[in-house]
Amino acid sequence: MTKPVSMKNEKTTTLYTLIVDPDQTYEVKINGERVASGSLLEDFAPAVNPAAEIDDPNDTKPLDWVDEAKITDSSATKPEEWDEDAPAQIVDETAEKPADWLENEPQMVPDPEAEKPEDWDDEEDGDFVAPMVPNPRCVDVSGCGPWEKPLIKNPSYKGKWYAPLIDNPLYKGIWGPAKIANPGYFEDKTPSNFGPIGGIGFEIWTMQKDILFDNIYVGYSIEEALRLKSETFDLKLPIELEEAAAAKPKIDPKATPNSPLDLNFMDDPVLYVREKVELFVTLFQRDPMQAIQFVPEVAGGIAVLVVSLLALIFGGIFGGAAAAPQVKQAATKAKEKVKEATSQPSDKELKDQAADAIATGAENARAEAKKRQTRSSGAVDGTS
Repeated sequence: MTKPVSMKNEKTTTLYTLIVDPDQTYEVKINGERVASGSLLEDFAPAVNPAAEIDDPNDTKPLDWVDEAKITDSSATKPEEWDEDAPAQIVDETAEKPADWLENEPQMVPDPEAEKPEDWDDEEDGDFVAPMVPNPRCVDVSGCGPWEKPLIKNPSYKGKWYAPLIDNPLYKGIWGPAKIANPGYFEDKTPSNFGPIGGIGFEIWTMQKDILFDNIYVGYSIEEALRLKSETFDLKLPIELEEAAAAKPKIDPKATPNSPLDLNFMDDPVLYVREKVELFVTLFQRDPMQAIQFVPEVAGGIAVLVVSLLALIFGGIFGGAAAAPQVKQAATKAKEKVKEATSQPSDKELKDQAADAIATGAENARAEAKKRQTRSSGAVDGTS
């Protein structure tokens, strides 16, 4: 078929139906719904009937055949004003250095917060050198370092000159072999008139096992086919759908987590992410360190996002090669800070620490978590 029908990828039984009519048309149905239709004489490749003429396999292109439609104009000459050596960009002589440009300030400075790692060995690793970071004094000004006039497009630039193309007077067109009568030609005007069918085969390419076929009907009566459908497929599919629904894990409203800290990502990823983010935002407004401690997943995700954005910014400004070490160091520092703020052996100890820290603000975290319990329970009740 020139427009193949897409098969369904489902674990339940699927009913495929092909109806061929005497007027040489066909119709394809899946589960009783039409998904394709067309003509037996027009919608297949190779066609049901071969072509009456084919290319002559013995015909060859003449040696003097010219199939180039365009050729270079040999009489054309480069204009005198055409300067091939002119640069594509020139210095903007009208540009002026911004008033707030800090020419004596370097673009990059050693990180003042960098500290030598505890496991640093001067003999093996050499003298510790703080990584370079963007100069904070350059953030709110036009720029730092030596100022140079920018480059602009050269209005006189034309590039390398080439002779134009003109029509080829010897062009004969695209060559093709001569046509001859097809020795294997035949014409079947009624391909819908099938001969006797002695067997049925299925050609399938699949990586799955346990694909079975049953309840196959080949005949001339659509009514009989529909009756077989009602006695087999129509009875089997609802049972399979019911079994598939029963096999899905049920969400017990009574087992709803007491707080976002008790949620499991695999149970409901969307609910997990939404509740964690909302809890983090609420706690962060009161105490950022408390938010990082109780919701380390969100803190880590934000740190990775910030480092990725810095990588894009630094890569665009200073070049990818120069920005890579800085981004790597910033990512390491962010991970270490999150690790220090969230270091805890297990979920149980996290909950124990939360209980012990009620007097210092942990009670606020539990309170915010319980506020979301009602919304979480409502979401579960609505889908069960």
